[in-house]
Amino acid sequence: MKDYKTNLDIGIELIHSGKFSEAVNFITKSIELKNDWDISYFYRAVAMHAMEKFDDAILDYTKAIQLNEKMTDAYYNRAKIILSRKDIKNPNIEQAVKDLEKALEQDEKFLDALFAMAAAHKKLGNYKTALEYLEKLLQIEPEAVNARAFKKLLLQKYL
Repeated sequence: MKDYKTNLDIGIELIHSGKFSEAVNFITKSIELKNDWDISYFYRAVAMHAMEKFDDAILDYTKAIQLNEKMTDAYYNRAKIILSRKDIKNPNIEQAVKDLEKALEQDEKFLDALFAMAAAHKKLGNYKTALEYLEKLLQIEPEAVNARAFKKLLLQKYL
């Protein structure tokens, strides 16, 4: 029987190879052997996320955060699921904003989180706040094409 670390390593390799359901099997075995390791839950969530098993992914991202509240990518990924789901009529955008705030507390230059925060605030109708997040992003990365286009859209259509 392999140890928890070996199972996780195999699972991560399988994720990188795009073999997500196989990865889940190995990572689940890792969790069965050691169920208090945030990294295992995070990577199983990544695999579930890739397979569009969003509820399972959210549960595992949440467990990873419970075990390690400084897991920036888990907050970001959980927020991304909320913001991108088409199968839920009224996604909890406020929860996504809270997750993105936690991610940005830990890394204020997390460009993807800044962009996602702008998108979340646009969905909430907070156009000026969305613009502020885009401005922060563009101060860090002036050539961010998507942010520039998003800013232009906000200014022309909403402000």
